[in-house]
Amino acid sequence: MSGALRRNTTLTRLLHNHTRHRPIPTSPAAQFQTKAYLRAPNVFRKAKDNYSLLSSSAFFSAKPSSSSSAASSSTGLVAWYLGLVKNRPVLTKSVTAALIYTAADLSSQTIAKSDSYDPVRTLRMAAYGMVILGPSLHFWFNFMAKTFPKRDMLSTLKKMAMGQGVYGPTMTVVFFSVNAFLQGENGGEVSNRLKRDLVPTLLSGVMYWPVCDFITFRFIPVHLQTLVSNGFSYLWTIYLTYMASLEKASAVAID
Repeated sequence: MSGALRRNTTLTRLLHNHTRHRPIPTSPAAQFQTKAYLRAPNVFRKAKDNYSLLSSSAFFSAKPSSSSSAASSSTGLVAWYLGLVKNRPVLTKSVTAALIYTAADLSSQTIAKSDSYDPVRTLRMAAYGMVILGPSLHFWFNFMAKTFPKRDMLSTLKKMAMGQGVYGPTMTVVFFSVNAFLQGENGGEVSNRLKRDLVPTLLSGVMYWPVCDFITFRFIPVHLQTLVSNGFSYLWTIYLTYMASLEKASAVAID
């Protein structure tokens, strides 16, 4: 009997050990749930990273929106002006010259601190830019481009010499003469004005225009040279309008 009890005890111990070390079978559904549970932190982590990335990209993309819109508007304005220069070059350059001469005369009267603003004088300057200067600059730059088509140093110096020796003096004489006639001066008074004001104005131009002409002829395309030259003309026109507004030159003063 003791032997039977010993065998039962041994059998019970073996069954217990077998049950303890045997792997617990799991169903496919349970295995899927376990894997899904283990993957859940990674999914949440990826979702969090994606949200952070989207938030940062949205922040950085929204930040320069105002600057990009301003840049696009300025680019559209430039494209619009270039289209006008291409389709209606003479009219566009004439209007541009008129606006610049208007602004220059307003600046000149402000600097001179005149007792009263003279709108007729501003109208004269705008008319000169519209009717004379704008068209003449267009044809002059086209003539220079055909005569000296290259933009190397030698061609640039030739264009500068032509500008200082031919175009500049001619247009200065035209400017003083037209402005004087529009103010009611007769031929003798216009001649006296030229004798008094022409040479000092040309000498001042020699100190200003060579650098402007070098930049214009050397680096600027032909269809934009009038615009750039008008830009340089702003400061020069302030000086010209001041010279043109001086009192009549008497024959006694010239002699």
